[in-house]
Amino acid sequence: MTDSLASPEELAAALDRTGYLADDGLATAGFLALRMGRPLFCEGEPGTGKTSLALALATALDRPLVRLQCHEGIDAAQALYEWDFPRQLLHLRALEAANDGVVDVETAERSLYTERFLLARPLLQALISAPCVLLIDEIDRADDEFEAFLLQLLDEYAVTIPEYGEVRAATPPLVVLTSNRTREVHDALKRRCLYHWLEHPDLVREVTILRRRIPRIGEVLARQVAEAVHRLREMDLLKPPGVAESLDWANALMTLQRDELDAASAARTLGAVLKYSEDLDRVRAKLDALFA
Repeated sequence: MTDSLASPEELAAALDRTGYLADDGLATAGFLALRMGRPLFCEGEPGTGKTSLALALATALDRPLVRLQCHEGIDAAQALYEWDFPRQLLHLRALEAANDGVVDVETAERSLYTERFLLARPLLQALISAPCVLLIDEIDRADDEFEAFLLQLLDEYAVTIPEYGEVRAATPPLVVLTSNRTREVHDALKRRCLYHWLEHPDLVREVTILRRRIPRIGEVLARQVAEAVHRLREMDLLKPPGVAESLDWANALMTLQRDELDAASAARTLGAVLKYSEDLDRVRAKLDALFA
C-alpha cells in the first residue's frame, strides 16, 4: 500500500476513505514521514485529531497499530520489554527436577533469556511486527529521561537487550508522536522528526467531519453543533472542546431525538461537550446570547 501512494493527495484520499479528513499540510507531512522514514511529531490542542491520525494511517496503510500511551513516570521496562520471571522460575524448577537437582549454570542461563520468556511491550512489539504504525501518544506527559531513551530507537529503529542481543526492525515502523504541549519537548527529540501543528478544523471541515462520522445526522444539526462549538472555542474556557466533543454532543442530541440545537437542548447536554464545572457555569450564564 505504501509504494502505491504517489503523492500527498493520494494519502489524503486514503485517509478520507477511513473517515479522517486531512488538510493539505497534514497530508503532506504524513506522506513525507512515510516516504522519508522519519517520525512525525504532531502537536496541538487536545481534540484536534492527533491520535485519530495514527489510527487512520494504520487503517489506510493496512498496517497493525501499536500504541504506547505515555504517562508520568513511564520507564523503559513498561515501554520496551520485561522478562517473565514467574515462568523463568518454573522453568528452572523443571530443569532441576529433570536432572535430579543438578543444573549446569551456563546452560540454564542461556535457556532463560530467550524469546520464550521475553514480554514485548509496545516499543519492542513495534520493532518485531514492523511494518506497522507506532503511536507514541502524549509524549509531553513522560519525563525527560524517557525522551532520552527514545532517541536511539528513533535513530536506528533498533534496541539492545543485554541478556538477549539486538532487535532491529526489518522495516522501520511509521512513528507518530503526539503532544498536547503541557510541557516543551526537547529539541533532541524534535530534530529527529518531521513536525506538524494541528489546528481545530474550520467550520466547513467540522461540518463535513460530523456528517462523515455520523451519517444519520441532518445537515441543520451538524451545522448548528459545529457553529456552537466554534463559538465555545472563542470563549475563555479551561478546556475548549475538540472534534471528539463535537461528535459526542451531536450523538447526545440525536440520542435525545433532537434534530435542532437551541438553548434548551444545549443546557441539557452541555456535559457532552464541556468537562469542567467552571466552564459549564460560564457557558450556562451565556446560553441565550450563544444561541441568539
